Amino acid sequence: MQDILQRVYFNNTVETYLIFVVSLLVSFAILKIAIHFLLKHLTKWATHSETTSSDVLTRSVKRYLLPILYFAAFYLNTKLLTLGEFPTKLINIAMVAFVTIMMSVFLSTFIIFIFNKYWEKNTTESTNNLAVKWAGGLIKAIVWGLAIVLFLDNIGVKINTLIAGLGIGGLAIAFAAQSILADLFCFVTIIFDRPFEIGDFIISGDQKGTVEHIGIKTTRLRSLEGEQLILSNADLTSSRIQNYKTLEQRRVLFHLGVTYDTPLAKMKEIPGMIQRIIESMSDTIFGRAHFYTYSSYSLDFEIVYFVLDNDYNRYMDIHQEINLKIKEQFEEQGIAFAFPTQTMQLQSVDLLK
Repeated sequence: MQDILQRVYFNNTVETYLIFVVSLLVSFAILKIAIHFLLKHLTKWATHSETTSSDVLTRSVKRYLLPILYFAAFYLNTKLLTLGEFPTKLINIAMVAFVTIMMSVFLSTFIIFIFNKYWEKNTTESTNNLAVKWAGGLIKAIVWGLAIVLFLDNIGVKINTLIAGLGIGGLAIAFAAQSILADLFCFVTIIFDRPFEIGDFIISGDQKGTVEHIGIKTTRLRSLEGEQLILSNADLTSSRIQNYKTLEQRRVLFHLGVTYDTPLAKMKEIPGMIQRIIESMSDTIFGRAHFYTYSSYSLDFEIVYFVLDNDYNRYMDIHQEINLKIKEQFEEQGIAFAFPTQTMQLQSVDLLK
């Protein structure tokens, strides 16, 4: 029996192989018991917790931590064996690759989950899916890019030259596609800073419309006339944007003029008349009404009121109704609106003199 245990196969005795197997089984058993108690406590915590974070943590332990620990136990137990240079190098590379992959998946999943929770907490707008999709892709790209660099560095690849080459290549690409990259970075700015979102009515320079689509390079608006406006993201973020979504009340200022032959008594009645008309409308607050200037052909009044609704069509309906009631009241009171007039004086000339 002793002779069998001392027999050597591939630089290791049978006894060493048995020790390796027993040690590996014991390690797996200890890990299984430890993970069992850990998952038991996590499940209990998840039951009493109102958030989904505990559920995600429990699933992550089962999916990522447990395989890493099992593989780590196998790797450590291989140190009991005397292996050649190539098997040792192969096992080391496999260990680094496995841990890198599992940790990358775990970190990217965890960071995306945290980002999603933060995003859901801070906004409920329709750009959520778009922002989460692109942010998730960006997070994965960063995590996996760093993971690949670390993996290559750990297996002995000289990454300094590789990084320098990538940097030069990236710089050349950046110069060649700087307009596209500018729109891409502006897209990221729009998604995270949210100066406007899908469904908002905005004005940018001479263009105005409702946001229908936010793309990587362009944003599409639907104008009041019905056509689609396509604007580059760089143009939008570099210009002043008026967003009417958060408008709680709209200030309206307009003027009207009456003829110079309007009696003084009627002039004094006009501000109160307009005030009563505006106050009779729903969703409005009267501001002021004043006779403010003598113009070339009219006596001008300036009126200010507020519409308590951000809908443009609602504002136009209210303003139209106010105009019609002013017209009706003026006709009843015999007050005439002014319009451009000219007075010509004719003088007769005696041509016989």
